[in-house]
Amino acid sequence: MITRRTLTATGLAMAATPTFAQPKKPLVIAHRGASGERPEHTLMAYRLAIAEGCDFIEPDCVVTKDGHLVVRHENEIAGTTDVAGRPEFAARKADKVIDGQKITGWFTEDFTLAELKTLRARERLPQVRPGSAKFDGQEEIPTYQEVVDLAKAESKRVGRTIGTYPEMKHPTYFAGIGLPLEQRLADILKKNDLDSKTAPVFVQCFEVEPLKTFGKLGKARRVMLVGQGPAPVDVKSAAAIKAIAAFAEGLGPEWPLVIPTAGGTLGAPTELVGWAHAAGLAVHPWTVRAENMFLPKSLQRGTSPADHGDVEAVFKAIYAAGVDGLFSDFPGLAVKARG
Repeated sequence: MITRRTLTATGLAMAATPTFAQPKKPLVIAHRGASGERPEHTLMAYRLAIAEGCDFIEPDCVVTKDGHLVVRHENEIAGTTDVAGRPEFAARKADKVIDGQKITGWFTEDFTLAELKTLRARERLPQVRPGSAKFDGQEEIPTYQEVVDLAKAESKRVGRTIGTYPEMKHPTYFAGIGLPLEQRLADILKKNDLDSKTAPVFVQCFEVEPLKTFGKLGKARRVMLVGQGPAPVDVKSAAAIKAIAAFAEGLGPEWPLVIPTAGGTLGAPTELVGWAHAAGLAVHPWTVRAENMFLPKSLQRGTSPADHGDVEAVFKAIYAAGVDGLFSDFPGLAVKARG
């Protein structure tokens, strides 16, 4: 566990590491937009997130049949669009194995961009987020280019820089079907003058090799994502995290890896942030959500899984651990807790 003494030593290590520069205050990254309040990965969700004060908007990138990068959490789109109710696309329903998991549904790689544009987005968790579900059917699937255009336009409008934080989804799978993500993403960043380590862009992925490949194609900062379960990289020691710095500029851990929740309460911070900073890595934990079903027992309030609990306690604990940013479905609440 990190003590005050450990944190002081970590601060010295950070100061001595030229590749790492901690921002004046942690970044608020709008996870799929303000996805707790609007259907995820829609331009309305991103606009709301920007209005609420976020610094970055996060689009997950998948590929269409004709090679365009579009924004969906998964390439299977039945849960986030009205495709299942479209008779003209009934025959597109398929069984596929994605990263070792058998999935039945409709997949972006079986549609052209023009076809996907006829679909309408919907709330993925309508029972948990009925307020968001009221906006079902109002928005189409955006391309990553459209998200970049929105970020640029909104930056000018609000007078502050809004960045994008694209995730390469299932890159090994897409490469295996002849639709690799890495070059497409690098090309878009170059086209938009975002191909540098100082540009307002982070490229994230749960896979190591695609991050390495992207590093050969583009200069944008890369972030290695890690969940609490089995992962392709080890984050259990300083040496293991130092190895990640060979192919990434940041680490995106699931937030309980920073603030443990054993016993249904918030524990003391782990050493992960200190180790990452010593290795020159920024740390952006994911994903803080306000509903009871996503919070430890001690922070739940009310009787429904959809009721909001004491999410402010989570935000403040993560900020206090010295992170450089965090992802949230509720960027407005994250900004408020940051102060």
